[in-house]
Amino acid sequence: MRSGKLVHVIEVQRATSTVNAAGTPVDTWTPIATLRAEVVERATQDFLENAGEISTARTVFRTRFFNGLITTDRIAFDGHTFEVEEVTRIGRRTGLEIRCRQIAEETRA
Repeated sequence: MRSGKLVHVIEVQRATSTVNAAGTPVDTWTPIATLRAEVVERATQDFLENAGEISTARTVFRTRFFNGLITTDRIAFDGHTFEVEEVTRIGRRTGLEIRCRQIAEETRA
């Protein structure tokens, strides 16, 4: 893996559950790693879902090997959040290819 291509910075986040003062469980996202990455592919797929048109952006990141990345984690990159869909090892602990789907941003009226 060539380090010259790792020009972007991504943050891997994991959901953690804590209890607030009222005793209610609250899920929060905690950063577990900051990695240099290459953005390999950015594609937008338009499709119909629930009688409405939805646009889903898919992105593939390549990064150096990071042990413990799972599909329930998410990635923050360039002001957007991505759900990890698939993690593939490159070589023998050389790197990772992380396929993600962008999480829809909430619109406020």
